[in-house]
Amino acid sequence: MDVEMEISPGNFDPEDLSIREKFRRYGKRQSGSSISPYQENSVPKYSGTRLLFDGQSIQRQPNAALFLEDIKLEVESFEADHSQGTPARAQSAFKRRPSIDSHGISDVDAGIDPIRRVGSHSLKSCKHEDDLLADAGEATFALFASLLDSAFQGLLSIPDLILQFETSSRNVSESIRYGSTTLHRVVEDKLMRQKALLLLDEAASWSLLWHLYGKEIIDGFDPGHLSKPCFDSRSSPNIIHDASTGSYGFLVKQPIVLEAQACRIWVQYEYYASYWYHSLFWLEGNEELPEELILSPTTSHLEACQFVANDHVAQLCLRIVQWLEGLASKALDLENKVRGSHVGTYLPSSGIWHHTQRFLKKGVSNSNTVHHLDFDAPTREHAPLLPDDKKQDDSLLEDVWTLLRSGRLEEACDLCRSAGQPWRAAILCPFGGLDQFPSIESMVKNGKNRTLQAIELESGIGNQWRLWKWACYCTSERISEQDGGKYEAAIYAAQCSNLKCMLPICTNWESACWAMAKSWLDVQVDLELARLRPGGIDHLKNYGDIVDGSSGDGETESQFSVGPENWPFQVLNQQPRQLSALLQKLHSGDTVHEAVTRGCKEQHRQIEMNLMVGDIPHLMDLLWSWISPSEGDQNVFRPYGDPQMIRFGAHLVLVLRYLLADQVKDAFREKIMVVGDLIVHMYAMYLFSNQHEELVGIYASQLARHRCIELFVHMMELRLNASVHVKHKIFLSAIEYLPFTPGDDSKASFEEIIDSVLSRSREIKLGKFDKSSDVAEQHRLQSLQKAVAIQWLCFTPPSTITDAKAVSVKLLLRALIHSNILFREFSLISMWRVPAMPIGAHTLLSFLAEPLKQPPETLYSFEEYNVVENLKEFQDWSEYYSCDATYRNWLKIESEIAEVPPLELSLEEKQRAIAAANETLDSSVMLLLRKENPWLVSDENNVYESTEPVFLELHATAMLCLPSGDCMCPDATVCTTLMSALYSSVSEEIVLSRQLMVNVTISPRDNYCIEVVVRCLAVEGDGLGSHQLCDGGVIGSVMAAGFKGELARFQAGVTLEISRLDAWYSSNDGSLEGPATYIVQGLCRRCCLPELILRCMQVSVSLVQSGDPPESHDELIELVACPETGFLHLFSQLQLQEFLLLEREYSIYKMELQEKTLIES
Repeated sequence: MDVEMEISPGNFDPEDLSIREKFRRYGKRQSGSSISPYQENSVPKYSGTRLLFDGQSIQRQPNAALFLEDIKLEVESFEADHSQGTPARAQSAFKRRPSIDSHGISDVDAGIDPIRRVGSHSLKSCKHEDDLLADAGEATFALFASLLDSAFQGLLSIPDLILQFETSSRNVSESIRYGSTTLHRVVEDKLMRQKALLLLDEAASWSLLWHLYGKEIIDGFDPGHLSKPCFDSRSSPNIIHDASTGSYGFLVKQPIVLEAQACRIWVQYEYYASYWYHSLFWLEGNEELPEELILSPTTSHLEACQFVANDHVAQLCLRIVQWLEGLASKALDLENKVRGSHVGTYLPSSGIWHHTQRFLKKGVSNSNTVHHLDFDAPTREHAPLLPDDKKQDDSLLEDVWTLLRSGRLEEACDLCRSAGQPWRAAILCPFGGLDQFPSIESMVKNGKNRTLQAIELESGIGNQWRLWKWACYCTSERISEQDGGKYEAAIYAAQCSNLKCMLPICTNWESACWAMAKSWLDVQVDLELARLRPGGIDHLKNYGDIVDGSSGDGETESQFSVGPENWPFQVLNQQPRQLSALLQKLHSGDTVHEAVTRGCKEQHRQIEMNLMVGDIPHLMDLLWSWISPSEGDQNVFRPYGDPQMIRFGAHLVLVLRYLLADQVKDAFREKIMVVGDLIVHMYAMYLFSNQHEELVGIYASQLARHRCIELFVHMMELRLNASVHVKHKIFLSAIEYLPFTPGDDSKASFEEIIDSVLSRSREIKLGKFDKSSDVAEQHRLQSLQKAVAIQWLCFTPPSTITDAKAVSVKLLLRALIHSNILFREFSLISMWRVPAMPIGAHTLLSFLAEPLKQPPETLYSFEEYNVVENLKEFQDWSEYYSCDATYRNWLKIESEIAEVPPLELSLEEKQRAIAAANETLDSSVMLLLRKENPWLVSDENNVYESTEPVFLELHATAMLCLPSGDCMCPDATVCTTLMSALYSSVSEEIVLSRQLMVNVTISPRDNYCIEVVVRCLAVEGDGLGSHQLCDGGVIGSVMAAGFKGELARFQAGVTLEISRLDAWYSSNDGSLEGPATYIVQGLCRRCCLPELILRCMQVSVSLVQSGDPPESHDELIELVACPETGFLHLFSQLQLQEFLLLEREYSIYKMELQEKTLIES
């Protein structure tokens, strides 16, 4: 982003000594020092509090995973500190909900660490300081978030929030620019200047927003009180009269850019009422005149203040002027703070014009030099001062102009007096030194001073006012015609709205805007005072005729251009007719300096101009155009543009939403809500991408419901494999700032986010693979990703949220339910007899081990979660995977022993293998022997009843895996063949009676996956009533054949590797009504229990082969054969064959062992 490097009073750079020579003339500069004045006020950035021990107490973490990671980080921190010998780089820390008093916050919440290493570590110190300076701008992110959070909680009002934003931007800018004493390279120094200037520009924009919206306001202007403009029968058709207020205005028929042809001097006629109504967007009300300061009879200043307080256009001009003067004044304060001197510290040593004095004392006669020293002498004698005194006078007048531009009228007068020129102070402050600025502040400052009242009782209201302004106008014109001092002409011109004498010295946007706004304001006041004069209304009519050009009388126009009685006609044509015309003049290269036109193109100048005219929709579009991604880039989650502008845009959107909540309607609402959401969303993504996850929730909570959910889901997916601390920050960011359960449709909830995250975590990931083996491995690893997603539910919510204990229990129960869903899926893909553990299942068990240690009684109060059934299923899966782990451990030991020659095996290794085998067998038989509480059998009371026809559906996403473990890439032929094979797994009678339907298609998300849908009619015992067989019914029978690789009329040995599996009750029209959990549970029993028994047989064969036959083998055989257990019908034909073969092998080894024993005996 290009940045204009020009210096202006609005963002003055006091270190550029070539700009203004006078700073060396006036006052003493502080001696050079290696310590910057800003280091005294800067606050060093601090790292997060020690996680284990803070010097007083040990901090406890709510989760074991967090505690273990704390230990790791603590150790790494100590090692880094001792190995480097330098302080660890400070990390910005964000503390939520800071305590903020009614007066604000500290001057600099984010500064530069003033502590520097010396000696041998000086080079490291420089690098350390450079890093901190580079991060100084980023300190605004946490600071602004803290302030915004305080405002959302009611600790700060929105106007106070705007002021805090301004102060923070200004302080950080100063810290960047002046907080370092280290010399930087030219490029680095330029970048620091640019960043500091951008933050100053931002502070200016916040200041304008406060002056327009947040400055002390009362009840808003009611457009209903504004009657339609009407005309007096005696008045000219060019005069508009407001009957409700008695005010007048003019119609001017001339083309004006950005507006229609016919317009008032201030307000366009066609938009007379609507403009006032839209002005509510930036002016919610006007200041009220203090009753104790109202004089009777009135004065011109009182009438001026009353007019400005009631007139919205004049009030807008007043606030713009005050804003621009405030910026210039703060620039002078900054200069004084940094340089130790500032404009106006003039201390004369030898009186006024001392060079001319010495020249006259010598008695030398020169017609080109003034002969007297009174202030009228140069004008009276038409002779100049000596060049040195002339130069000194020009410098003085330049300083006076700077002080006037900064709104420091008293300082300007004091400067004139200290320079020995009190007459200049009298010119600046007529009427006894009263402040004539038409503001409430000026009235309060003047008090109940009756000087002006006394003057105007004698001469008439406003007469002295007009005479003084007319005299200033004539003086400025004369000085300009004689090529006198441009600053002297501008000072006089500022008193009389003579823009053409002011604009030549306005070399920046702020100065030119100030000159135009102040002149326009003064002319509006002058016209109001002219109306109060006797015959003033007739004068206004004539003004309207002349400005309109309808009189056609040149003499009349010239007549009105002469004399104080016709003021302010002399400067009327120099003024803008409405605000848009003022801004258009700033763009015009013919009337303003080139730098002013250039300044109009700067981003913050455009923002400020849109705020002035109240065009919030266009402002939203403008901000979005600066930070939005390019049209060709589809990655909308990637942050674009300048980070500080993204931050500013997001906070501006949120502040405007709160300020204009009542006016957010129709098209305006669409812009500030829709486009505003895009801007806030972009900033939230920027914070996330720069590791500020803890700040995201403040902004995400202000987004529309769908966008907030999408944002958090995206973040959680991207940080799924991040450290526990990072994930915990995202968790806190969501649960602290969002409601837990859905309420308002416009607000997202934590439950909705978690539901979306868990649902998406079960989906297969998009991908294209060249090697089929890579596909199978990729889908196996996805089980770990599915399991890791459950960790979002295992964090302990903070006690500060509403009903924290209930939320904690709900999270645990939600984790329990989802874990059971994943356990079912994982069990169907973990039947391979290999030593590798099913990492997904054991990851789930590790996550829930600690949370489930709490007493189960605390969970039973939430009946809607079916706590008893879910706890029982979780315990069943925990026992199953424990058996699975012992079996795989035995396989691992066996594979290690197999690599060693039998003669070299030690007794310990043999005993280790036997112990592992016995452990496997004991745990598995114990699971199988459960009679009162069979494994994965649901409660008989949990039945589904319905009088309407109910259907059952199973949706599965799976891969086709070959016996080698590679994946088969499906095509249409394979899908058709598989569908036919699934139909053939049951009899034709069942297909017809149960209305069985099977559909197999290639997954649109992954061309290596298929999607299988099986649907059938629910009947008693299978879908309706109790499910005594607990085998998944018809659908379980169909799918089990595919999972076991025993599909008839299909390629032998090909199995379905499941990725996602869900079963539902559905209505006749196909709409899903609720989960049919018993189907998936029965399917797991069909697949897992026979496999568990076959593994036991395998282990038994190994034990008897090693000479240690198990005692439970016969019991295992009886369990399978017993009709009460129902195990036998769970076996497929091939599984029964394998069972019999293993039993045959076991019997052979046992007989050989018995024969050997007999021989030995």
